[in-house]
Amino acid sequence: MNYKTARNFLLTQGTALQTQHNPNDLLMMLKQGKPPVPGQMSSILVALKIVFDVVQQEPHLDRELTLALHLLSYESYRLYVEGRFAGVQWPPLLDQDIERIAIAVQSIFAGTKQG
Repeated sequence: MNYKTARNFLLTQGTALQTQHNPNDLLMMLKQGKPPVPGQMSSILVALKIVFDVVQQEPHLDRELTLALHLLSYESYRLYVEGRFAGVQWPPLLDQDIERIAIAVQSIFAGTKQG
């Protein structure tokens, strides 16, 4: 996966609730109380690492990417918690994957590896 592909993938995943183009995007799945499709979390984490590697030395991030990253991090956690309160039985490691997303996004924003 190259930077352009990773960026586009994260834009799609992070803005899923706004665009509602693909029902298999992470945020759409979580909103429906469904677990991510197999390999989806790994793909998101790989894309985040690629973006981190490319932009860590950049003084500024573009607004579109920043919004997508924020929504991906914030909304995935919010929808996970909302699902737990509603009685959704999430996969056992989903909470840890969502935490990894948050740490990776924080690393991108900070420009240095976090956690």
